[in-house]
Amino acid sequence: MASNSFGEILRITSFGESHGAAMGGVIDGFPPGVIIDPDFVQQCLDRRRPGQSKLVSQRREADKIEILSGVYDNKTTGSPIAFIVRNSDQRSADYEALSYVYRPSHADFTYHQKYGHADLRGGGRASARETLVRVAAGAFAMHLLKLFGIKVLAYTHQIGNIAAQENLSELTQAIVDVSPTRCPDPAAAAQMEEMLAELARHGDSVGGIVACAITGVPAGLGEPVYNKLSATLAAAMMGINAAKGFGVGEGFAAAARKGSEHNDAFVVENGRITTRTNHSGGIQGGISNGQPVTFQVAFKPPASIARQQTTVDKSGKEVQLSVTGRHDPCVVPRAVPVVEAMAALVIADFYLRNLIYTPFRKTVEI
Repeated sequence: MASNSFGEILRITSFGESHGAAMGGVIDGFPPGVIIDPDFVQQCLDRRRPGQSKLVSQRREADKIEILSGVYDNKTTGSPIAFIVRNSDQRSADYEALSYVYRPSHADFTYHQKYGHADLRGGGRASARETLVRVAAGAFAMHLLKLFGIKVLAYTHQIGNIAAQENLSELTQAIVDVSPTRCPDPAAAAQMEEMLAELARHGDSVGGIVACAITGVPAGLGEPVYNKLSATLAAAMMGINAAKGFGVGEGFAAAARKGSEHNDAFVVENGRITTRTNHSGGIQGGISNGQPVTFQVAFKPPASIARQQTTVDKSGKEVQLSVTGRHDPCVVPRAVPVVEAMAALVIADFYLRNLIYTPFRKTVEI
């Protein structure tokens, strides 16, 4: 199975299955001498883990990280950072009856067609449990970004047809985490909680949208033509389980606008060139322009639902299926820290790539 790595200079490789012994990862290319706060890394994992509220999967996992290498006396050494998180609350019996059935909108059929044989207990490699590796790696990347004054903040913008009204300039993680939905709009959050509780009672699920803003990003991150910052962010986000749509700035809404409405006019403020508006989401020509990088990720409804569905087994026989087990009625609240982590990894990687140009530019300018 290929393609388990992401990034260029800062590169993460993940391993493990949902019902295996552990999930884990290796971060290569992380600079030496960066002070790491293990408690912060654990806090990031705690925001993603199951069982944290009645609105998410009740699988009970402590998700305690074990850092195996690359950090000594809480400081990175420059060698590969390896870590694992042990699985402790597998209920593989929940999946025995599904071993010969293709669950609707799951990876069962496609994995079987590609590999012929795969561990699909709990989804195996296709399980959203793999995202804990991304969150842990992203926490390390956030330590690096903090040195450069870059912050990443994601939040729930929409669940089902309920959308939040938010003011980006006032948002903090504390405000986002007040509600288990991770929606910073109290009125919308209350409606979302009610909706998710109702869906759980009826064995159904719903999709939603996670929005993200990255502040402090300098102008110049991104590589045209094939490694645009927007394209790499899209790849990072669309690689998250259940992600179905991605848009930078105004995204798809820009399709309905005129150029005179959407263009970001350049102005001079406090002695530097910037833009009056940020319809572009901080990226132009695939390169950051110094404005906050903003984007949204749309997630589909979780495919594991208790309501009866029609499908076929591996012999092609039609069967009726009701998926049992512990599942989220909506992935969006737990996807928020995953989106943040992948955004942090992308920005950190591009920042390190840009350092390659610095000595050359200084030489030319001299």
